[in-house]
Amino acid sequence: MHHILCGLAANPALSSELVDHLISVADDDIATELACRADLSHVQAVALAERVEGSAVQLAYAGRLTAADVDPSVRPDVALALLDQGVGRPEWARLLAADPVRERREKLAACPGLPSDVLDTLAADPDVRVVAELALWTTPDVAARLAAHPHAEVRRAVAANEATPPAVLAALLTGEGLPAARRCLVCDREETPFVHDRQCPRLDCELPPGASCDGSHESTVHDMREAALRNAATPVEAVVGFVDHPSMLLRWPLAARQDLPREACARLASDPVPGVRADLAENPVIDDALIRVLAGDRDPDVRRRLAHHPRVPLDVLTQLARTAKIGNALLPRIATASPAEVEELAKSPDPAARMLVAHRRDLPPEIRDRLADDPDAKVVKALAPHPGLTEAQLRAMVDRHGVRVLAKVATNPDAPPALLEELVRHKPTVQKVFREVARHRGATATALLVCLTDKQARPIAARHPALPPPVAVELLVDAEGQVREAAAANPSLPPAVISDLVHQQ
Repeated sequence: MHHILCGLAANPALSSELVDHLISVADDDIATELACRADLSHVQAVALAERVEGSAVQLAYAGRLTAADVDPSVRPDVALALLDQGVGRPEWARLLAADPVRERREKLAACPGLPSDVLDTLAADPDVRVVAELALWTTPDVAARLAAHPHAEVRRAVAANEATPPAVLAALLTGEGLPAARRCLVCDREETPFVHDRQCPRLDCELPPGASCDGSHESTVHDMREAALRNAATPVEAVVGFVDHPSMLLRWPLAARQDLPREACARLASDPVPGVRADLAENPVIDDALIRVLAGDRDPDVRRRLAHHPRVPLDVLTQLARTAKIGNALLPRIATASPAEVEELAKSPDPAARMLVAHRRDLPPEIRDRLADDPDAKVVKALAPHPGLTEAQLRAMVDRHGVRVLAKVATNPDAPPALLEELVRHKPTVQKVFREVARHRGATATALLVCLTDKQARPIAARHPALPPPVAVELLVDAEGQVREAAAANPSLPPAVISDLVHQQ
C-alpha cells in the first residue's frame, strides 16, 4: 500500500480534499511526493511541514514556506534553508551563529547576505570547519582577512572562493606576503611527521587519504594551491609557472583555464597525463594549430573531447567522427555551423560528416528530407528524431534500415500512433523501443499494452495517461512496487478508485 500512496501523492488528478487527507497520514516518502505537487497550496504546505519535519526543508527551498511560517528556535534547519535562499531574517542568523550544533553553524556560514557582526562571529568560531566553510563562500573583504588565518584549512577554502581578490589568490599560490600557517587538520590530530595511511582501518578517522604533515602542512598547502589554480579569479601571471610542475594535480587544473597564453597551452599539449591533454582539447582558448596537433593524439579520450571544442575546424571534426567515439549528441561546432557549412556537410561524400549535421534539429526541410533518404544507417539514425518528418519518411527509414533505427524513430515527436503500434511489434524486437514508445505522448492504448510486457518499459507505460483505466487499476496489485506506484500516479485512474485508495488509510 505504501507504493500506492506515494504514487497517489504525485497523481495530478488528486483533488485538493484528497491531498489534505494524504497530508494527514504522510510519512517521509509520501511527503516528498506531496511537496513536489504544483497545486500544493500555502496552507497545505504549512500543514505538511508540521506533519513531517523532514519535508519542511524541501518546502522551504521550493519557496512554499515564508519567514512568517518558521520559528528558528523550533525549526533551525528550516530557518537555515530560508537564509540560504536569502529570504530569512537577520536575527535568525545571530541566533544560529551561537547554535551548539556545529553542522548548523557550518551551514549558516555558507548562507549569502549575512550581517557583518555574524560574519565576525563565524570567523572567530572555535571549530575550524565552520571558519573554513565561511572562507569558501564569504565576501571579498572577509576572504582577504581569512587568507592570513593561522590554520591552513581555512586558507585552502579561501583559495577556492571566486570572490577572493586576485592579489590575495596570487599570494596564497606563491606564499609571498602572508605569514606561514601554524596548524592543519593533520597536526591538529596527529604527532608530526605523519602520513595518513590510504587504507586507514580506523572507522572514526576523518583525515583524507594520504594527508601528511611534517610541520609545513604540505598536503593542505598542496590542496590550497590546487584550489587556487582551479579558481578563475587567480591571475594568469601567477599560474603559468605551474605548467611544468612535477605534481600532476597542479598541472591538471591549468588545462581548463581560458586565460592561458599559447606557450603554456603548447606545453600542456605534450603533457604525459592523458587527462591533462583531454581537458586542454576542449578548452576554447587553444588555436587551430594546437587543435590539429591534438587531433592526432594517441589517447581516444583526448580526441573525443576535442570533438566538443567549439571552434574545431570542420575537416578535423569529420576526421574525429571517423576515429573517436563522440557519441550521439549535437556537437557545439555543428550547432553553430553557418547555413553554408550545414549545406556542405549534408552534401559531403563522407557519411561521418553527414551524420554530424544530421544531429541538428533545425535543418532546412530540403536538407532534412535529403538526409532522410541517406543510404547510411548512422546518418538516418541521427536524423530520425528530427521534427517535421512525415509518416512516409519514418516508415521508409524503418523499411531500409530496420532494427538499427527503430528506437530513434520511436523518439520522433511526430511519429503517428499507428507507426508506434507497429514499432513495438517489430520482429526482431529492440528492447529500447518499448521504453521510448511507453514515454511517447502519442502512444495509444494498444501500443502501451505491448510495452507492459517489457520489464523495463512496464513502469513507464503504467504511468501513461493513455493507458485504459481498467488496466491501470489492475496494475495497482502488480508484483513490482515500482509498477504499483506508477499506476497509482496515472491520472487516468477513475476518481472513485483514487478516493477509495486514499481513504483506506
